Amino acid sequence: MSAEAGRAAGPDRDILGPIRTETMTLNMGPQHPSTHGVLRVVLDLEGETVTGCRPIIGYLHTGIEKNMEVKTYNKALPMTDRMDYLAPMSNNLGFVLAVEKLLGMEIPRRCQYLRVLLAEITRIQSHLVWLGTHALDLGAMTVFLYAFREREAIIKIFEKISGVRMMTSYFRVGGVAREPYPEFLNDCLAFLDDFPSKMDDYEELLTDNPIFRYRTRGVGAMTADQAIGLGVTGPLLRACGFDYDIRKKEPYLTYGEFDFEVPLGETGDIYDRYLVRMAEMRESRKIALQAIEGMPEGPLMADDPKVVPPPKELLAHDMEALIHHFKIFTEGYHVPAGEVYLAIESPRGELGYYIVSDGSPQPYKVKVRAPSFSNLFSLPEMVLGGLFGDVVAAMGSLDIVLGEIDR
Repeated sequence: MSAEAGRAAGPDRDILGPIRTETMTLNMGPQHPSTHGVLRVVLDLEGETVTGCRPIIGYLHTGIEKNMEVKTYNKALPMTDRMDYLAPMSNNLGFVLAVEKLLGMEIPRRCQYLRVLLAEITRIQSHLVWLGTHALDLGAMTVFLYAFREREAIIKIFEKISGVRMMTSYFRVGGVAREPYPEFLNDCLAFLDDFPSKMDDYEELLTDNPIFRYRTRGVGAMTADQAIGLGVTGPLLRACGFDYDIRKKEPYLTYGEFDFEVPLGETGDIYDRYLVRMAEMRESRKIALQAIEGMPEGPLMADDPKVVPPPKELLAHDMEALIHHFKIFTEGYHVPAGEVYLAIESPRGELGYYIVSDGSPQPYKVKVRAPSFSNLFSLPEMVLGGLFGDVVAAMGSLDIVLGEIDR
C-alpha cells in the first residue's frame, strides 16, 4: 500500500469527518415536566455549557386582566385566584386593598388582623409547595411527601373558612366573605404549634445533605445589581442580600405592629434561596401567632352599605336587605373615578395592582405587576455559562407560577 493510500484511510478525520463545533439549540418544553407550568425555554448549548437561554411564555392564553375590565369589581375578584393559584388569598388581598383605597374605605382592625393571619398562612403553604416540588426536581421525594402533608392541613383550614380548597375568594372589598367558623383560631394554633418540628424534619433532610448542597451551592447565582436591574423581588432578591420586603418598607394592613425579621442571603445562589424561604416560613409562623394573640374584638366588615352586602341571616325575612344584596351582586357599586397602584409582598415578591376607575361599577383598566414575570426573566442570568444539568435546579428555585405570567 502506498503512503498516500495509508494516509487517506488512516486518520480518524477521514472516517468521521471534521469535528462539529457549532452551537446546539435545544427546546426545553413546553411539555417538560420540570418547568412548573406551560413554559418553553430555548437553550443554546456548547457541549454541556449553556451559552444562551430564552424563556418563551404565552401558552396559557388567560386574558385575565382584560376579562376583569368587563366585570363588576365583585365579579372580577375571583379571577385574581386564577393568577397565582398557590397563593389565592395574597392575590385577593392586593386587589381588595387597591379597590378600598379608591373608595377611601376604612377597614375594621379585627378584619385587618384576620387578613394578616390568613396571608401569612398562605405564604407558608405556598412555600411548602415550592419546597416539595423543588426537592423533587433534585431527586428528593421524601421532602415532597412531607411538605404536601403539612400543606394539606392548611388547605383544610381554607376549605372550612371559605368553602373552597384553593380558589378561596375569601377576602372581599370591605372585609371578608363571612365570619370564620368557631374552631378557626384553634385549628390555626394547632397547626402552628406543630409546624416547627416539621420544619426541623425538612432541614435535617436537606440543609446539610451533601448531594443537595452540591446541586445548589454556587449554582445559579445572581448579584443584587443584576436582580434589581431585572425587576426581581421577593425571596430571589433577598437571597442576594438586598433587604427589601414591602411588609417592612411600606407596611399595609397592620404589619407595622408585628415583630418579625426579613431573612437575607449572601451569595444569591440556589442554596441561599432555599435558606431564605425556609427562614421566611418560620417568620410567617411568628407573625401568624402574634395575629392570633392580638386579634381584637369588633366587626369584620366596613360600615359602607353601598358596597358591603347585608348579613345573610337577614335575607330570609327582610325584603329591603334582600333587594340591597341583589343590587350589589348584579349591578355592582360605583367606585369614584381615579387611579391607584397598590403593592403587597406575595410569596413570590412584589404583587402590584394598578386600577383605573371611570366612576362606573366596572374597572376601566386593570394591570397587574406580577412578580413571577420579572423573576422568570432572571433565569438567563442564572444559567449562562453553567451546565445544562443545572438548568432545572435554577428554574425550580424561581418558584414561578405561569398563571401569574400569562394573564
